[in-house]
Amino acid sequence: MKYIIAIVQPHKLEEVKKALEEEDIHLMTVSTVLGQGRQKGRTQIYRGAKEIGGLLKKVKFEIAVNEDFVERTIETITRVAKTGQIGDGKIFVFDLNEVVRVGSGERGSTAIN
Repeated sequence: MKYIIAIVQPHKLEEVKKALEEEDIHLMTVSTVLGQGRQKGRTQIYRGAKEIGGLLKKVKFEIAVNEDFVERTIETITRVAKTGQIGDGKIFVFDLNEVVRVGSGERGSTAIN
């Protein structure tokens, strides 16, 4: 099992979510976050508004998947979230030791399905 965190541009939220659902990837949490990358200190025009580099608005997807969905998840997010501009985001992949479904008590990979 893997835990995937993807940071993407806010305007890509619905597009990424829909693409993941089309790939049968449903177990996700989405948050609005602030962050900075290599563009720190630069002024950018984002959706018509001038923003100072530093802390920019982003969307964070947290996704739990079984091993056979890892590459599919990465490929889908990369394909859909890529704009070719600086600040497209990052994807982090971690080992996931345990998952427990609260309602049923199921554990491990069956709790993700």
